[in-house]
Amino acid sequence: MRLVVKGNGESVRIVQFVMKYGVRAVGVVDGDEVINLTATFPQYETTLALAQTAISRELKLQAMIEELLPQCDTRLSYDQLWQGEVGSEWHLLPPLDHRDSSRTYITGTGLTHTGSMQSRDQMHTDEQSSTEQSNQPQTDSARMFQMGLEGGKPGEGQRGTAPEWFYKGNGVCLRGHRGFLDIPSFARDGGEEPEFVGCYVIGPDGTPYRLGFALGNEWSDHATEKINYLYLAPSKLRTCSVGPELVLGESFEDLDVRVVVTRDGEQIYDSGGLKSGQQFMCHSLANCEDHHFKYPLHRQPGDVHLHYFGTSKLSYGERSWKFEPGDLIEVSAEGFSRSLINQVQAACPDAATPVVVKSL
Repeated sequence: MRLVVKGNGESVRIVQFVMKYGVRAVGVVDGDEVINLTATFPQYETTLALAQTAISRELKLQAMIEELLPQCDTRLSYDQLWQGEVGSEWHLLPPLDHRDSSRTYITGTGLTHTGSMQSRDQMHTDEQSSTEQSNQPQTDSARMFQMGLEGGKPGEGQRGTAPEWFYKGNGVCLRGHRGFLDIPSFARDGGEEPEFVGCYVIGPDGTPYRLGFALGNEWSDHATEKINYLYLAPSKLRTCSVGPELVLGESFEDLDVRVVVTRDGEQIYDSGGLKSGQQFMCHSLANCEDHHFKYPLHRQPGDVHLHYFGTSKLSYGERSWKFEPGDLIEVSAEGFSRSLINQVQAACPDAATPVVVKSL
């Protein structure tokens, strides 16, 4: 039986934030202001709590929010929240998370977009092999992509070809707007990956519910992956960011995302527009979701899932520079959400030398 993920209606933008004294809250974006839901309904201090109530009431999340909003009269400056640095009295959090970090799953699918195969293929082939003429795909990446072209958009009630899938970590790895993205001491580099993120909550009966989408920076170590494609799995175990807004009911058909990097106040990179959405994918959204949530492990009641869906190509092909601590990365999508900004930092100095495991 094919798994069906339940979606929502038209667009509403949700943010999670921290107020004074570390108090958490949920708000709805209204122009340059944020309507504070938690100030009126303190039981809803997280997006997860809102979603779980909507599920129990068998309501669309948007419908429940529209029911609550007329009773809310506390408004905040969105600029104040968006400008707030992590650790300050007022700052944004990821728009969906779980208080228990082990119950947030961060994952993704690759080789789903029609230009992504070329970017990955170039990582793992030399000039001679990549130009070799053949009727058959030359690399595992190319073969996987071809499988998607042939079976990634099945008919209703059918299961299609599985896409490439990867694990990024749990809530320990999750960062919000203006959070720090780490370059660990054992890493060869950092690598921006501007994408859209599907945001999901698992209902009490194991049904996955898609709340909507958010901007994300998947942030990987492409230099490590380039050594050998079998290093893809460890190259993905890095911090990543999601936010600032969770957009309910947004169509995942035709979206543009862009990333700009600045260093010491000077722009050093601009990706230009990158396409994302089902129009540019060889796998349907439903097929990607089916193959993620078919596993019982991924349908445990109360868990949160954040899933990166990729873009038509990597942000860059070749570059002569590497990321440095202090670099600012801004991911934007016009008309979708405010931009997502993160700063790069060096991390994990204790892992620069071999980790010693003690026996008991």
